[in-house]
Amino acid sequence: MAEWIADKRDVAFVIHEQFEAGRLSDHKIFEDFSKKTVDLVLKEVRNLAIKEVLPTNHEGDKQGCQLDNGKVSIPDSFPRIWEMYRSGEWLAMSESSEWGGQGMPQILASAATEYLNGANMALFMYVALTHGAAHLIETFGTPEQKSTYVKKMYTGQWSGTMLLTEAGAGSDVGALETRAIPQPDGTYKIEGNKIFISGGEHDMVENIIHPVLARIEGAPKGTKGISLFIVPKYRVNHDGSLGAFNDVVCTGIEHKMGIHGNCTCSLALGSKGECVGYLLGEANKGMKVMFQMMNEARLYVGVQGLSLASSAYLNAVNYARERIQGPNMLKAFEGDLSGVPIIQHPDIRRQLMTMKAYVEGMRSLIYYVGFCFDQIKIQKDEARKDELNGIIDILIPVAKGYVSDKAFEVCSTGMQVYGGYGFVEEYPQAQLMRDCRITMIYEGTNGIQAMDLLGRKLGMKKGKPMMDLLAEIQIVIARAKAVDSLVPLANDLEVVLAKLGEAMMHMGKIAMSPDVMNAFAFAHPLLEAMGDVVMGWMLLWRAVVAEKAIIADKKDAVFYKGQINSARFFIETVLPVTHGKIRAILKTSNAAMSMDEAAFTS
Repeated sequence: MAEWIADKRDVAFVIHEQFEAGRLSDHKIFEDFSKKTVDLVLKEVRNLAIKEVLPTNHEGDKQGCQLDNGKVSIPDSFPRIWEMYRSGEWLAMSESSEWGGQGMPQILASAATEYLNGANMALFMYVALTHGAAHLIETFGTPEQKSTYVKKMYTGQWSGTMLLTEAGAGSDVGALETRAIPQPDGTYKIEGNKIFISGGEHDMVENIIHPVLARIEGAPKGTKGISLFIVPKYRVNHDGSLGAFNDVVCTGIEHKMGIHGNCTCSLALGSKGECVGYLLGEANKGMKVMFQMMNEARLYVGVQGLSLASSAYLNAVNYARERIQGPNMLKAFEGDLSGVPIIQHPDIRRQLMTMKAYVEGMRSLIYYVGFCFDQIKIQKDEARKDELNGIIDILIPVAKGYVSDKAFEVCSTGMQVYGGYGFVEEYPQAQLMRDCRITMIYEGTNGIQAMDLLGRKLGMKKGKPMMDLLAEIQIVIARAKAVDSLVPLANDLEVVLAKLGEAMMHMGKIAMSPDVMNAFAFAHPLLEAMGDVVMGWMLLWRAVVAEKAIIADKKDAVFYKGQINSARFFIETVLPVTHGKIRAILKTSNAAMSMDEAAFTS
């Protein structure tokens, strides 16, 4: 049976109708991206994803990567697609043409990324990490560093990675042991070992540029003493040509549950004393610099989760339409026991509606964050720019943590719709579920995303960004209240929004008290409750747009009614459960923290 990726009708709805991104072309920076141009880009990237990239997905998963004497080979089909990405300028979609980019709006780049990642997540990871590393250098590098690296990375001649993790310093980055030894010429000798490095060594490009976190000799302990360095696989001569091998050796690759086509490497830096690094940004300010790439990567992880969940949902819908199993319940009472497509069965409908609501809400959230970046670029009011940046900061842990949590649930439900066939590797759902599981772990586990939300984001600027986000949600609630049929949904969302605000105030107080450990035991439930409210916000926003489209006698009435039903389903069946989560947060039971450690063992 055919495999599916993003729903092109829904993608167009979010871009053109919910966020009206065509208006961006009224501004000089995006003047080349009219609605017609946006549609052409979407058509081109969808065709590329379906016709060229998707066929490599299972092949890459099956073949995987191999290590031989420090050299890693990736799936045979990947280099050809990489060259297509290069020729189509898909590595730097929203970056300036000065550096080899297309200059497109971020919301459009988000849609293109969803298509390409949904077609082959393991392959597109090479693209995403290269972009993130190049963007770091573009933002914080010296003029010489920018001219040396950025364009060659954005155009895919070279690739990039992110070297944070060490065996003894996973989530606790401040415990890293990689050393940077100053040299008379201003460079540094790098010595250390990094693990879990996606795309760390491969044969697809001529050079790999590694941003590496390390501690300069004598620097303070913890994150305050960490600096960031550019460490190329091959040193680069002054004329831009490649020089000597830079003593960056792959010592192993991981055999993983999923994303088999992406090489996850262990790298030894300077084992022969010949690894040269170049300081990026200021000394001892490496974490501040790296947070740009980490936030970009966290948003990208949200896109990963969305794209896999979307594929799982669309596969499940089409399978449910084709799979004949059991009689229709109502007709069975009349004696008709002939088999019907399983989409007629109530429990399958429940599962599909759950998947549909989450996928649509996640898509709107991810695209909304991209749209906020676009608004910042065209915005002249500095106060509004500050508001939008704050909203983005608040939403990053939701876009990464909540979205990847729910994406995995959607992939699991997609497997359930297939029944036994979903558990069989010949069908697509098993790989989607395997690939999706990592999104809850890397770029900061979802527990860390929750701690970030509670410990950093809620109290940021005395709570103003959070209040700004709540105000944006209230705007949509007010719009929904102006539509008679949506008033009950608007009221329901408003009630749970108020309770969420109460829970946030409660958690903020506890986090500043001697009971701080107990507060953080409830950080993830708080993230989940906030994510539920954000999903309700996005789905209600969609419903407002859909109701107006139906009133205007537009075509696609079935599609628009489906949007309204998604909002109804989520607000009427999921948000009541959110009330229960918030009640538990407000009670803040200390059962977990008062548990004797010995009692956890048998």
